[in-house]
Amino acid sequence: MQYHTPSSFSEAVTISNSADGLVKYLAGGTDVLVQLKIGNNSPDHLIDIKKIPGVKEIALREDGGWTIGAAVSGVQLTNHKKLSREWPGLVEGMELVGSAQIQSRATLVGNLCNGSPAADSVPGMIAAGATVSVVSSSGTTEVLVEDIPVGPGLTNLGTGEIITAVNLPKRNKHEGDAYLRFIPRTEMDIAVVGCAVNLSLENEVIRSAKVVLGAVGPKVEVATPAAECLLGENLDENILSIFSDKCSELAKPISDKRGSEEFRKEVIGVIAKRAAKKAYDRALGNK
Repeated sequence: MQYHTPSSFSEAVTISNSADGLVKYLAGGTDVLVQLKIGNNSPDHLIDIKKIPGVKEIALREDGGWTIGAAVSGVQLTNHKKLSREWPGLVEGMELVGSAQIQSRATLVGNLCNGSPAADSVPGMIAAGATVSVVSSSGTTEVLVEDIPVGPGLTNLGTGEIITAVNLPKRNKHEGDAYLRFIPRTEMDIAVVGCAVNLSLENEVIRSAKVVLGAVGPKVEVATPAAECLLGENLDENILSIFSDKCSELAKPISDKRGSEEFRKEVIGVIAKRAAKKAYDRALGNK
């Protein structure tokens, strides 16, 4: 294996495009290093992006949105008070990734590129309408986070395409988000089901909504029909019940040692209902 430490993303792209064999990137390393240890998909080339300027920075843009570098850790997100206030659901999702030690290394981009349908930070990014900046030999483009995963362990990123940052839109007044999951233990486990909800209100009525389900299909799924049933409504128990049933109906999970298909379909409805209520309360200003 050859280890590379480029000083720019253009250099990283050049290395990737000229490399023979499997190429992987190192930002936090909490997935890649485990895979190396167990000998699973060991790369021929490991490109460490941590020395590239800006990759560990969180920046408030002029348009009011945020740019989060590819190597920003979970701890950095949690400790950033303004970002955590504006996007608590997204930050909560990242906070659930592993232990305190893992949090000091794990990144949003790494969690996304690992391609797990049970990734905790990905539903919140998608619900937020986040994009990623993708650099290649053709330049830099912005791609919706929801367009990156394509299946278990798979993304639509091609050779020499590298995510440099996550971009969040401006957070407006009377908006709120939340992410919740179910796990068998109290912490440090993989989501059996997860749900992120992002809402925008006008006079306490839901004007826009995005709902994203995790661990109930081959990739994180945008539950558009579930979001649509919230539009134009106050979030009362009747609407929550309809919403919960719709999320259960949309879920297409598998049965495995961590939960049966039937169990997951039932629990996702419960978790989605709780996440919607939490997001709604936050949009009302009840942080």
